[in-house]
Amino acid sequence: MVKLVGGALAGMLMGTVLLAGVAGAGEVEGKIKSVDPATRSITLENGTQLMIPIGAVVDDHRLLQPGAEIRASFEEKDGQKIVITLEPAR
Repeated sequence: MVKLVGGALAGMLMGTVLLAGVAGAGEVEGKIKSVDPATRSITLENGTQLMIPIGAVVDDHRLLQPGAEIRASFEEKDGQKIVITLEPAR
C-alpha cells in the first residue's frame, strides 16, 4: 500500500507505488535495468523510463532494484511516463 507524504526521497524508495485519482494512460511490464534516486527514475531493460512522483511512498524496497520484474501503470505527461501503480510482475 502507498501513502503520500511530503517528498522524502528515502521514503519513496521503499516498495509499491499507488496514487489515487490519476487516470492511467498505459501499462508496461519488464525487468528493471537501473534505478536513479536523484531523478526518481526507473529504466527497464527494454529502454522504457518511468518516473516516480514526488511524495510517493513505496512499501517494499526490493521492488525497486535492478533485476526486479515489475508491472506498472502510468500517465503520460509532458513526454514522461509518471507511475500510478507499481507492483511485482505476475
